[in-house]
Amino acid sequence: MSKKLTTEQIKQQAASLGIEVAALRAVIEIECKGSGFNDDGTPVILFERHVMRQRLLLHKKKAIADVMEVKRPDLCSKTSGGYGLYSVQHQKLADAAKFDRFSALESCSWGIGQVMGYHWFNLEYPSLQAFINAMYKDEASQLEAMCRYIKVNNLISALKNKDWKAFASGYNGKNYSKNSYDTKLANAYKKWSA
Repeated sequence: MSKKLTTEQIKQQAASLGIEVAALRAVIEIECKGSGFNDDGTPVILFERHVMRQRLLLHKKKAIADVMEVKRPDLCSKTSGGYGLYSVQHQKLADAAKFDRFSALESCSWGIGQVMGYHWFNLEYPSLQAFINAMYKDEASQLEAMCRYIKVNNLISALKNKDWKAFASGYNGKNYSKNSYDTKLANAYKKWSA
Protein backbone atom coordinates (compact mmCIF):
# COMPACT_ATOMS: atom_id res chain seq x y z
CA MET A 1 0.00 0.00 0.00
CA SER A 2 1.34 3.40 -0.98
CA LYS A 3 2.05 6.01 1.65
CA LYS A 4 1.75 8.78 -0.96
CA LEU A 5 -1.02 11.35 -0.80
CA THR A 6 -3.62 11.13 -3.57
CA THR A 7 -5.39 13.97 -5.35
CA GLU A 8 -8.69 12.63 -3.99
CA GLN A 9 -7.43 12.81 -0.38
CA ILE A 10 -6.34 16.42 -0.90
CA LYS A 11 -9.74 17.27 -2.40
CA GLN A 12 -11.54 15.65 0.55
CA GLN A 13 -9.52 17.60 3.13
CA ALA A 14 -9.95 20.88 1.22
CA ALA A 15 -13.72 20.25 1.08
CA SER A 16 -13.83 19.51 4.82
CA LEU A 17 -12.11 22.84 5.48
CA GLY A 18 -14.26 24.64 2.92
CA ILE A 19 -11.23 25.95 1.02
CA GLU A 20 -9.91 25.73 -2.53
CA VAL A 21 -7.84 22.69 -3.38
CA ALA A 22 -5.16 25.06 -4.77
CA ALA A 23 -4.85 26.78 -1.37
CA LEU A 24 -4.30 23.47 0.43
CA ARG A 25 -1.86 22.30 -2.26
CA ALA A 26 0.10 25.53 -1.81
CA VAL A 27 0.55 24.88 1.92
CA ILE A 28 1.55 21.25 1.28
CA GLU A 29 4.11 22.28 -1.33
CA ILE A 30 5.76 24.97 0.79
CA GLU A 31 5.80 22.92 3.99
CA CYS A 32 7.09 19.57 2.74
CA LYS A 33 8.94 20.21 -0.50
CA GLY A 34 7.16 17.31 -2.17
CA SER A 35 7.09 14.39 0.25
CA GLY A 36 6.21 13.55 3.83
CA PHE A 37 8.66 10.64 3.88
CA ASN A 38 12.38 10.13 3.44
CA ASP A 39 13.73 7.51 1.02
CA ASP A 40 14.10 5.05 3.91
CA GLY A 41 10.39 5.27 4.75
CA THR A 42 10.76 7.42 7.86
CA PRO A 43 8.65 10.59 8.12
CA VAL A 44 10.35 13.86 7.21
CA ILE A 45 11.18 15.65 10.47
CA LEU A 46 13.09 18.67 11.66
CA PHE A 47 14.53 18.50 15.18
CA GLU A 48 14.28 21.82 17.04
CA ARG A 49 16.94 22.12 19.75
CA HIS A 50 15.38 25.20 21.37
CA VAL A 51 12.04 23.39 21.59
CA MET A 52 13.77 20.44 23.30
CA ARG A 53 14.94 22.82 26.00
CA GLN A 54 11.47 24.38 26.34
CA ARG A 55 9.78 20.98 26.57
CA LEU A 56 12.23 19.71 29.20
CA LEU A 57 11.65 22.81 31.32
CA LEU A 58 7.88 22.50 30.89
CA HIS A 59 8.05 18.85 32.00
CA LYS A 60 10.07 19.92 35.08
CA LYS A 61 13.28 18.29 33.84
CA LYS A 62 15.64 21.23 34.16
CA ALA A 63 18.47 18.98 35.34
CA ILE A 64 18.33 17.05 32.05
CA ALA A 65 18.22 20.31 30.06
CA ASP A 66 21.26 21.61 31.94
CA VAL A 67 23.25 18.44 31.19
CA MET A 68 22.21 18.43 27.54
CA GLU A 69 23.11 22.10 27.04
CA VAL A 70 26.68 21.27 28.12
CA LYS A 71 27.11 17.82 26.55
CA ARG A 72 24.93 18.22 23.45
CA PRO A 73 24.21 21.88 22.64
CA ASP A 74 23.26 20.70 19.14
CA LEU A 75 20.27 18.97 20.77
CA CYS A 76 19.33 21.38 23.55
CA SER A 77 19.87 25.13 23.42
CA LYS A 78 18.27 28.48 24.17
CA THR A 79 18.68 29.38 20.49
CA SER A 80 17.09 27.91 17.39
CA GLY A 81 19.02 26.83 14.33
CA GLY A 82 21.88 24.39 13.90
CA TYR A 83 19.55 22.03 12.08
CA GLY A 84 21.99 20.31 9.78
CA LEU A 85 20.92 18.18 6.85
CA TYR A 86 17.55 16.46 6.64
CA SER A 87 19.45 13.17 6.54
CA VAL A 88 20.68 13.64 10.15
CA GLN A 89 17.35 14.60 11.72
CA HIS A 90 16.30 11.10 12.81
CA GLN A 91 19.73 10.51 14.34
CA LYS A 92 19.39 13.77 16.27
CA LEU A 93 15.97 12.62 17.47
CA ALA A 94 17.41 9.23 18.52
CA ASP A 95 20.26 10.93 20.40
CA ALA A 96 17.88 13.35 22.15
CA ALA A 97 15.52 10.49 23.03
CA LYS A 98 18.34 8.91 25.08
CA PHE A 99 17.99 11.90 27.41
CA ASP A 100 14.19 12.15 27.35
CA ARG A 101 12.11 10.39 24.68
CA PHE A 102 8.82 12.22 25.29
CA SER A 103 10.37 15.70 25.05
CA ALA A 104 12.44 14.65 22.03
CA LEU A 105 9.38 13.47 20.08
CA GLU A 106 7.56 16.67 20.97
CA SER A 107 10.53 18.71 19.70
CA CYS A 108 10.28 17.68 16.05
CA SER A 109 8.10 19.01 13.29
CA TRP A 110 6.57 16.07 11.45
CA GLY A 111 5.50 15.10 7.95
CA ILE A 112 4.02 17.08 5.08
CA GLY A 113 2.58 19.75 7.36
CA GLN A 114 5.69 19.96 9.59
CA VAL A 115 3.39 19.98 12.63
CA MET A 116 5.28 20.13 15.92
CA GLY A 117 4.98 17.02 18.06
CA TYR A 118 3.97 19.00 21.14
CA HIS A 119 0.69 19.94 19.43
CA TRP A 120 -0.57 16.35 19.81
CA PHE A 121 -2.82 17.25 22.74
CA ASN A 122 -4.46 20.35 21.21
CA LEU A 123 -5.02 18.40 17.99
CA GLU A 124 -6.97 15.82 20.00
CA TYR A 125 -4.74 12.81 19.53
CA PRO A 126 -5.26 10.40 22.44
CA SER A 127 -1.50 10.39 23.15
CA LEU A 128 1.82 11.59 21.79
CA GLN A 129 2.46 8.03 20.58
CA ALA A 130 -0.84 8.03 18.64
CA PHE A 131 0.29 11.22 16.89
CA ILE A 132 3.71 9.70 16.08
CA ASN A 133 2.06 6.52 14.77
CA ALA A 134 -0.08 8.65 12.46
CA MET A 135 3.01 10.42 11.16
CA TYR A 136 4.57 7.04 10.30
CA LYS A 137 1.38 5.64 8.72
CA ASP A 138 1.00 7.65 5.49
CA GLU A 139 0.83 11.14 4.00
CA ALA A 140 -2.97 11.18 4.33
CA SER A 141 -2.55 10.89 8.11
CA GLN A 142 0.07 13.63 8.02
CA LEU A 143 -2.33 15.84 6.05
CA GLU A 144 -5.03 15.13 8.64
CA ALA A 145 -2.70 16.49 11.36
CA MET A 146 -1.97 19.58 9.27
CA CYS A 147 -5.68 20.24 8.71
CA ARG A 148 -6.43 19.76 12.41
CA TYR A 149 -3.75 22.37 13.12
CA ILE A 150 -5.31 24.77 10.60
CA LYS A 151 -8.75 24.32 12.24
CA VAL A 152 -7.56 24.59 15.86
CA ASN A 153 -5.62 27.77 15.09
CA ASN A 154 -8.51 29.42 13.23
CA LEU A 155 -6.61 29.69 9.96
CA ILE A 156 -9.39 28.55 7.64
CA SER A 157 -10.62 32.07 6.85
CA ALA A 158 -7.06 33.19 6.02
CA LEU A 159 -6.87 30.37 3.47
CA LYS A 160 -10.36 31.11 2.12
CA ASN A 161 -9.40 34.76 1.65
CA LYS A 162 -5.90 33.98 0.40
CA ASP A 163 -4.58 36.21 3.16
CA TRP A 164 -1.11 34.68 2.99
CA LYS A 165 0.40 37.03 5.59
CA ALA A 166 -2.26 36.09 8.19
CA PHE A 167 -1.93 32.41 7.37
CA ALA A 168 1.87 32.52 7.44
CA SER A 169 1.88 34.27 10.81
CA GLY A 170 -0.60 31.81 12.31
CA TYR A 171 1.02 28.70 10.87
CA ASN A 172 4.72 29.55 10.99
CA GLY A 173 4.95 32.24 13.67
CA LYS A 174 5.65 35.94 13.70
CA ASN A 175 9.05 35.59 11.99
CA TYR A 176 7.47 34.10 8.84
CA SER A 177 8.65 36.99 6.63
CA LYS A 178 12.29 36.14 7.30
CA ASN A 179 11.90 33.22 4.88
CA SER A 180 9.34 34.96 2.63
CA TYR A 181 6.85 32.28 3.69
CA ASP A 182 3.82 34.36 2.65
CA THR A 183 5.28 35.14 -0.79
CA LYS A 184 6.15 31.49 -1.38
CA LEU A 185 2.58 30.48 -0.46
CA ALA A 186 1.10 33.11 -2.80
CA ASN A 187 3.32 31.92 -5.67
CA ALA A 188 2.48 28.25 -5.02
CA TYR A 189 -1.23 29.10 -4.96
CA LYS A 190 -0.95 30.89 -8.31
CA LYS A 191 0.74 27.83 -9.78
CA TRP A 192 -1.89 25.38 -8.45
CA SER A 193 -4.87 27.56 -9.41
CA ALA A 194 -3.66 28.18 -12.96
